[in-house]
Amino acid sequence: MPTLYLATRNEHKAQEIQAILGSEWRVASSRELDPQLDWDENGTTFRANALIKAKALRTRTPSPVLADDSGLEVEVLEGAPGVFSARYAGPGSNDRDNLYKLLRVLQGVPEEQRRARFVCVLCYLDAEGIAHYFEGYCDGRIIDQPRGGEGFGYDPIFVPEGQDKTFAELNAAEKNSISHRNKAMVAFQEFLITRNQ
Repeated sequence: MPTLYLATRNEHKAQEIQAILGSEWRVASSRELDPQLDWDENGTTFRANALIKAKALRTRTPSPVLADDSGLEVEVLEGAPGVFSARYAGPGSNDRDNLYKLLRVLQGVPEEQRRARFVCVLCYLDAEGIAHYFEGYCDGRIIDQPRGGEGFGYDPIFVPEGQDKTFAELNAAEKNSISHRNKAMVAFQEFLITRNQ
């Protein structure tokens, strides 16, 4: 079984991608290659940050690597927190800090103006070092109180379109079937299949 190294320090992302890819690949986070590996996510777009991560990981292995950059875009906030989703509440902030900052910022904003979407951009650096990008989106809305104990990040306050449960109230299989990351991964899988034919 080939190993796909994923440029992330977030083990939840690695687990989600493993669940989506199934047993044909073993997904390993960058910690396995180098626990100290770091990168400066100073890009202004998800695509730029995904490439930064992929290039950093590629310095540790000649194998193809995959990087994911994702986040939440809130329409009334003109796309914020966007690329700053993981550090929205400032340096050293955690998921809870970020979530509650967003709720404070949206306080008083009516439900019909709380439209948002999760964005995922994957960057796959192949054996030749050529970058390939795959994108996925999940539209929904932000509620005013966290609900559910599954997932991570902003999942407890995001209700995807067509659902009445938050991402954090859905089980992993339910979330993975509709998530932004799943949509990007499906495009990535189709690319791999076509390439290997």
